[in-house]
Amino acid sequence: MNETVEEPEGLSYRALAMLRAVAQGRAEITVSLEPDLYVDGLSCSDQSTAHRLAHAGLIRMPREGAPGSRVPAELSETGQDLLKPLLSAV
Repeated sequence: MNETVEEPEGLSYRALAMLRAVAQGRAEITVSLEPDLYVDGLSCSDQSTAHRLAHAGLIRMPREGAPGSRVPAELSETGQDLLKPLLSAV
């Protein structure tokens, strides 16, 4: 699969799919400096993209938790603004 095709803000289709899963309430994130993302209870196969989304401030932990634990992931305001036009086009 070729990941070079990009959408808004230079994000790949995979990254946008991860953001949509977070928006739909299907994702969890680990409490960590390098947070891992889980979708539908399964670990994402592309954790480097999950790390980039977190470090870019597009996804976040809505609450504190024990280090290493999983908490629901949520979109930041920036992540919501990025996805809004894509979700309304569907």
